[in-house]
Amino acid sequence: MMEWGMVNRMSKLILEDQHCFYLAMDHGYLMGATHGLDNVGESFQPVEEFVDALFVARGSLRAAINPKTKVPIILRVSGGSSIFGDDLSNEEQSVSIEDIIRLNVQAVGFSVYFKSSYEHQTLIGLSRLVNECMTYSIPVMAVTAVGREMEEKKQDVRFLRNACRMCAETGAVVVKTYYHRDFDQIVSGCPVPVVIAGGPKTENDLEVLEFVYDGMQKGAAGVNLGRNIWQNTNPRGMAAALKAVIHEKATPKEAYDLTLAVEMDHLAVG
Repeated sequence: MMEWGMVNRMSKLILEDQHCFYLAMDHGYLMGATHGLDNVGESFQPVEEFVDALFVARGSLRAAINPKTKVPIILRVSGGSSIFGDDLSNEEQSVSIEDIIRLNVQAVGFSVYFKSSYEHQTLIGLSRLVNECMTYSIPVMAVTAVGREMEEKKQDVRFLRNACRMCAETGAVVVKTYYHRDFDQIVSGCPVPVVIAGGPKTENDLEVLEFVYDGMQKGAAGVNLGRNIWQNTNPRGMAAALKAVIHEKATPKEAYDLTLAVEMDHLAVG
């Protein structure tokens, strides 16, 4: 049985319908000032009302996010590599438990790089983080990550299924992984909620809504998307559409029509 504090925190991360919509804005820890996140606060404000939680690194959290926000925070706590380096998988825990508590976040997120040179390092890092956070009833979200040299693993359902299961067995209470057309196989092997990662920005909003809808039909708890929202020319519309798919059972076409309606409302106000 989960301790009261863990149940309380999880109730804000996974809503009563057992679904969730997380906005990923943690990219700066790895990529720097990437397009669309020059100012995290300005990018967050237009979509804040639609999301269930914000996944962000502590620098942007302290500098750019209003501490009075009602949106729960999932804090990125792994790091140590960048797009300028040779190996993206060389990460460790980069935030102390003291700072996690000081920031009063709802949960933390940590990347695990299976089948990489740093598999052992990141898996043990997840285990240590879980040990620390369980003492204070802070949920840990594991991210099944791949480096540039392993992009093909995103298409390997067996790899994703096993990676998610191992993260759950290590103690993660939520797992973030890549979408696969056989997402039901991933979910069926994982005893904790699985959320869909967004991946690169697409040029087709309907395509995003379709893979999110398909994943939800196959058991995903929700999504943790970033670039397909804050790099979108209509971020409010996209956020509203994703919320409709996740929490209101809208079809991709119904949700896509909502993006157009939100955009028209914006133009009318403007």
